[in-house]
Amino acid sequence: MIIKKVKAKVISNSRGEDTIKIQVKSDLGKGEASAPSGASKGKHEAKDFAFNVDECVDKTNKIEWKEMEINSFDDLSLIEDKIKDLGANPVIAMEYAVLKSFGKQLWKTLDPKVRELPRPLGNVIGGGVHIRGGNHCEFQEFLLYPYNSKTIDDAVKSNELAHNFVKKHIKNMKLDSAMTDEGAWALELSIEEILDLLKKVSNEVFDETGINLKIGIDIAANSFWDGENYVYRDKKLSSLNQVEYISTLIENYDLHYVEDPFMEEDFIGFAELTAKYGEKCMITGDDLTVTNLERLERAITEKSINSMIVKPNQNGSLLGFRDVIDLAKKNKINLVISHRSGETMDDSLADLGVGFKIPIIKCGIHGSERKVKLDRLRKISKEIKFDL
Repeated sequence: MIIKKVKAKVISNSRGEDTIKIQVKSDLGKGEASAPSGASKGKHEAKDFAFNVDECVDKTNKIEWKEMEINSFDDLSLIEDKIKDLGANPVIAMEYAVLKSFGKQLWKTLDPKVRELPRPLGNVIGGGVHIRGGNHCEFQEFLLYPYNSKTIDDAVKSNELAHNFVKKHIKNMKLDSAMTDEGAWALELSIEEILDLLKKVSNEVFDETGINLKIGIDIAANSFWDGENYVYRDKKLSSLNQVEYISTLIENYDLHYVEDPFMEEDFIGFAELTAKYGEKCMITGDDLTVTNLERLERAITEKSINSMIVKPNQNGSLLGFRDVIDLAKKNKINLVISHRSGETMDDSLADLGVGFKIPIIKCGIHGSERKVKLDRLRKISKEIKFDL
C-alpha cells in the first residue's frame, strides 16, 4: 500500500476537549480515525500530546508522508519513526487511519480469519473523576457483565435494559441524578447502596431475559489516595484496611470484576487481593499497568493481577500495544480492551478487540461515542456469522 495523502485536523471529544483526527488516502482506499483522552490517568502512561493539539496537528500535516509504503502491521514502525515525538494520540490516530486505508476492514487487516468476539462490560453507575460536582461516590464505575449471553445483540440489550431499570429506580426512589462522562448514572448514594441497587437490577434483567449480569467495579483508587490513606466520605483506610474492605465487598456482592482497588504503585496490595480472590474474581490493573510492557512484567513477577485493561493510546504505539497483549496472553492474564472517558466517534476499538482476540470490551452503554463501538461489534458479528 502506498500513502498518497494525509490530512490532520482538530476535533472535540465527548468531554469537549481538543483531540486529533487524521484522514489517509492510499492507492488501496481511504481511512480516517481519531484518538480519545482519559480523565483518569496513570502517571506511567504515554502522554496524549507532546505539544498543544493545534501544534501537533500542524506538525502532522507538515510531515512528508507521500509515497510511504506500508505492506504489513510491522511496517507501522515507519510511521512511528516519523510521528512518535508528537505524543500518543497523533501516533494512534495515524496508525488507525493507515490500517483502515488498506481497502478492507480494520479487523481483517489484523486477522482475516478471526472467529471470536469480545463480550461487552457495561458501565451503569459511576462517580469519581468521571463526574464533577456533587457528593458522588468515590468509586469510578459500577459495571455489569452479561456472563451467559449467547449473542452480541443479547449482551448489548441486557446492559441497555439494566441502564433503563436504574433510571426507573431513580425515579421511584426520587433520587437526584446526573450523567458521568461515560454516560453512566451518577448517584449520591453510598458504595453499598449502589451495589444493592445493582444487585436488584441484575436480578430484574435475569427475570426478563435469562441473562446473568455479574457485577464489577472500577475503584480507580488513585483518585482518593492522599499519600497515606484511602479517603472516603465517611472513613480513612490504610492499605491494609483497604484490602479488608475490598475483600468484604467481593464476598458480600459476589463481585466478578475489580479494577484498580489500590493506588498505582501498590503491587503488593494487588497481589494480596489476587492471592485471596484470583480464582473467583478478575483483579484488574489499569493505572497499575497502563498498557506498558515493563509495568506488566513487574505485575507478573509479583503476581499482582490476573486481569488487565489495555488501551491503545495509553501505550502510544500499536506495535507496543501488541507486545503487551502477547505477553499478557503468554502469562494467562485476562484482557479487557477499553475506551476512555473523553471518547470520539471512532469505532476502531471494536475492530482491535476482534482482531487481537481480546475477550472483553469496556466501552460503555449510553451515548453516541459508546454506542458506535457496540454497533460496530454487531456489524462484525453479522459479517463473520459467528457470535459469543
